[in-house]
Amino acid sequence: MNTLPVTQPVIEITYLVASVLFILSLKWMSSPSTARHGVRAGEIGMLLAIAGTLLQHGIVDYKWIAIALVLGTCIGIPLGLVQMTAVPQRTALSHAFGAFCVTLVGTAEFYLRSPDISRFTMAVLSAEVILGSLTFTGSLMAAGKLQEILPQRPLTYKGQNLVNLLFLAVAVAGAGYLVLHPGARQLFPMMVGVSLLFGVLMIVPIGGADMPTVISLLNSYAGLSAAAMGFVLDSKLLIIAGALDGSSGFILSVIMSKAMNRSFGNVLFGAFGQVQAAAAAGQEAKTVRSATAEEAAAILAAANKVVIIPGYGMAVAQAQHKVRELYDALSKRGVDVRFAIHPVAGRMPGHMNVLLAEADIPYDRLVEMDDINGEFPQTDVALVIGANDVTNPAARTDSSSPIFGMPILDVDKARTVMVIKRGMSPGFAGIDNPLYYLGKTLMLFGDAKSFVNDIVHQLAGGGGH
Repeated sequence: MNTLPVTQPVIEITYLVASVLFILSLKWMSSPSTARHGVRAGEIGMLLAIAGTLLQHGIVDYKWIAIALVLGTCIGIPLGLVQMTAVPQRTALSHAFGAFCVTLVGTAEFYLRSPDISRFTMAVLSAEVILGSLTFTGSLMAAGKLQEILPQRPLTYKGQNLVNLLFLAVAVAGAGYLVLHPGARQLFPMMVGVSLLFGVLMIVPIGGADMPTVISLLNSYAGLSAAAMGFVLDSKLLIIAGALDGSSGFILSVIMSKAMNRSFGNVLFGAFGQVQAAAAAGQEAKTVRSATAEEAAAILAAANKVVIIPGYGMAVAQAQHKVRELYDALSKRGVDVRFAIHPVAGRMPGHMNVLLAEADIPYDRLVEMDDINGEFPQTDVALVIGANDVTNPAARTDSSSPIFGMPILDVDKARTVMVIKRGMSPGFAGIDNPLYYLGKTLMLFGDAKSFVNDIVHQLAGGGGH
């Protein structure tokens, strides 16, 4: 019985609907109000893509596919249940798994087809494997840095960038030779191995301050490798999905770099994040003013307009729900409370937005940097919760600073600044923050969750008005 005329149109229609859903998913996720619809569309699209693939006539045995689905589910469910603070490293792991899959498929296709493989196919297959390999190990390294298993500070040595580029050049040269001589199978493992090593070396000299951009770039690489795989497998769905992933990741990386006033080259090769010894030494001679939770509550309660600036310290302390309680307590008193969002605050793009959304803080209270900066001079209190580099005024005033020229949140222009911080250690960029030594700044030393909780209790007890 010939089932081809019946099922092939069904497969094509399924892939078409999945492609449309992927496009709509990306469109809807560009706005907080439609983001949930975007996630659902992406999930349904992926389900249809898997279903369409399982209908393919080339499948002769579903046993191993079923085993893989069960194993993938067993791994995926725990990964999806991680705490919100672990989302950046979980995202990096997702990139690693996707890239590893692309590399395995590319390797299998090469050994199945070689030497009878066209130059075009060999070229895109090489791109697929190189990008997949370096993204796999690079994403694992990024996850390790984010999880603090590996050092967050850049690890560098003299001539490092040249060595890294030489490794990449060797992989590309191997790919070029294979395009001309696809029968040279002995070169393929070398190309894969060098690409895997390059992925490690690419991330080692990158510090924690650049992780948001690195994650975006790795996302772009994973998408581009998937698109290349689509050409190898003659899959329009893979080409579309990979192109969407690759282009959106690249655009997001551009936005991240612009937010830091830095180029891709500086992010990848600048070893940004080394601790400045001079700044650390100078810090000891400076004095700061501190305040208690009771004093902070009284100042907040007396304010008319408060802007809260969340950062990674809030994420580490898992303080977003207590911050929501603070928002509610101040709003009940008639205080206008908004949240200033810097594009690279936290460890991944949109990190603060995700955390605040989890705490059900209204979307219209979240204001982007360009829209909120003009309002700081009229702000009674700017409350910084675990943000460091994105509030550092040295970016505007100190031409010798590594972050000079980086757009920041102008919290130093508020009438009063309060900073919740565990201590005086520098942020990811490894530099001191002059904001902490201003006469208008009060340091609130302690764990962000505990300190915000104490402020809320003080407000509930009648502190302030």
